[in-house]
Amino acid sequence: MPGPSRGRPVRRPLSVRGPAPRARRGGNSRVRLTVGRLLLVGALLLAGLKLVQVQGFQAEALSAQAEQQRATQIEILAPRGSILDRNGNQLAFSVEARALYVVPQRMRLEWAKALESDPDIGAFEDRLADIAEFIEQTLGKEVAGQKTDRDTMLAKLSQDTTYVELVDNVDPGKAAVITDKYYDIGSEARAVRVYPNGELASNIIGAANWRKDTEPPATHGLLGLENARDNLLAGRNGLRVVDTMQGNDDVVIPGPNRSQELAAATPGKSLELTLDLDTQYALQRMVTDYTVRTAARSGSAVVMDSRTGEILAMANDKTFDPNDFGKATDDQLRNIAVTSVFEPGSVNKVVTAATAVEDGVYQPDSVLRVDGSIEVADRVIGDWWDHGLLDMTFTGVFAKSSNVGTLMTAQKIGQDRYSDMLRKFGLGKRTQSGLPGEEPGYVPPLKQWSGSTFGNLPIGQGLNMTLLQMTGMYQAIANDGVRIAPRIVRAEVSADGSRKEMSPPETEQVVSPQTARTVRDMFRAVVQKASGPDSALQSGTGTPAALPGYQISGKTGTAQQIDPKCGCYSSSQYWITFAGILPADDPRFVVGIMLDNPTQSPQSAAPLFHDIASYLAQRYQIPLSAEQSPIVPLVH
Repeated sequence: MPGPSRGRPVRRPLSVRGPAPRARRGGNSRVRLTVGRLLLVGALLLAGLKLVQVQGFQAEALSAQAEQQRATQIEILAPRGSILDRNGNQLAFSVEARALYVVPQRMRLEWAKALESDPDIGAFEDRLADIAEFIEQTLGKEVAGQKTDRDTMLAKLSQDTTYVELVDNVDPGKAAVITDKYYDIGSEARAVRVYPNGELASNIIGAANWRKDTEPPATHGLLGLENARDNLLAGRNGLRVVDTMQGNDDVVIPGPNRSQELAAATPGKSLELTLDLDTQYALQRMVTDYTVRTAARSGSAVVMDSRTGEILAMANDKTFDPNDFGKATDDQLRNIAVTSVFEPGSVNKVVTAATAVEDGVYQPDSVLRVDGSIEVADRVIGDWWDHGLLDMTFTGVFAKSSNVGTLMTAQKIGQDRYSDMLRKFGLGKRTQSGLPGEEPGYVPPLKQWSGSTFGNLPIGQGLNMTLLQMTGMYQAIANDGVRIAPRIVRAEVSADGSRKEMSPPETEQVVSPQTARTVRDMFRAVVQKASGPDSALQSGTGTPAALPGYQISGKTGTAQQIDPKCGCYSSSQYWITFAGILPADDPRFVVGIMLDNPTQSPQSAAPLFHDIASYLAQRYQIPLSAEQSPIVPLVH
């Protein structure tokens, strides 16, 4: 057997088995498995202990908290738009305010919970006393008529209930000082509507206030334009999520991090009116004083721009303070210039005059033989003064306000034509001025006219109208025969300052420009004051309305009121009216006036027109007329 080879190393025989597994691999896996099991057991043990704590020791407190709150979506109030005059002066605007409140029962519960973790925080009653003291220090002892002294606040804080309002209409800055210091105190947004001019134009603007009984609580218009344009002024509310009391979504739980905005609010638009603040103030003062002076039941006046139909001022003798409108009477709340109708009397004779000139029936110097009375159907109608047969110029018929001469002219015009002209002058329908509560007035339909109807209408009886409608009739004459629908709103103004002008008002050519100028010239004689032996006969019925340096065109009116006892015309109660144009040679303004049964001298509206015209001439620096109105013959 051969021996081992010399010079070569001896090799081990190759094994038929694979390499032996490492000894560490199996040991590490068992360690990790053991640790994992221990951690899982520990976590389950801790969870069990927490469950015992929650269900056993804290169950009652946490259950109470869970039952008392829920997430609720509420609206974010949009800032309300303002109401402005034509020059941007604020007539109505809103200021931000806060209402401070507490949720006493929840406040007490949370204090008890805090006391468990920190026994040194003190007694709950001491905290209430601190809050009450701080509120008095911050707000004083009274806010907007509400007591905020320490004792009053402490009494409210100590109530055992779910919700207590501490004080309303708080300045937002002062409210923030309180809520930042005491998170228990909640703060709700409020808006206070402010009318800086008090009663000025209150019958037009109306009133708005904060309503808690609406959903959501907000400022709502109740009267006037505040009510009529409420949707535009109010804007669109936003949305946020808050924590509220379970069972009472109106109660927001005070504290930080309890509110999240979802959608921003869109501010309301402002209204820019046609009113001029200074003119409105002057007119309101003059109307009120004159109504008292004449002992009238009521008085009202309108100033209108003859070229645009814009209402520069509209005043009633009875007004109210929108800042405290709850004390106002029904008469004070009404805007009688558009909500009350009356029989206009001789002011309505302008329809007969304009139609006769337009149709070529008469010229200003045409002479009519006018008797002291005229028979129409079964009625005999006389003039307001006794006279026999007179040769009156056509101008004199209206300057002297002759019923007989007017009815003679109306008969030549005819009923159909006269009825059509009443419509063209805008009677019997609303003016579309934008003023709420406007009445349409009444003109009997032609098919319902009796034989005596045409003896009433031309002299301003048997139909009725608002003061705004009456003023609009003369606006057409002042504007070369073009009647423009009156309006009170000039523009809508967005929060970013952008303006939306109102659409041009409707217009109608009532008579030709030449006819309108002729009627204006004729009606200058209404205010003429003649001199000489027959001055009374040659003077008009409205001489107190004359304004030195200016041509004035106008018409007086006196209409019998209905006596409710007999259903007939009264011989002692009247509506007194006047409509005038300033200046007649280059019209700028039309003024309409109505007095309800003045019982003391002067029983005429002409002197009031004089005062209003004098103010307008100065306020708007109207140039003097190039020449004075001529004295024309009224009676031959």
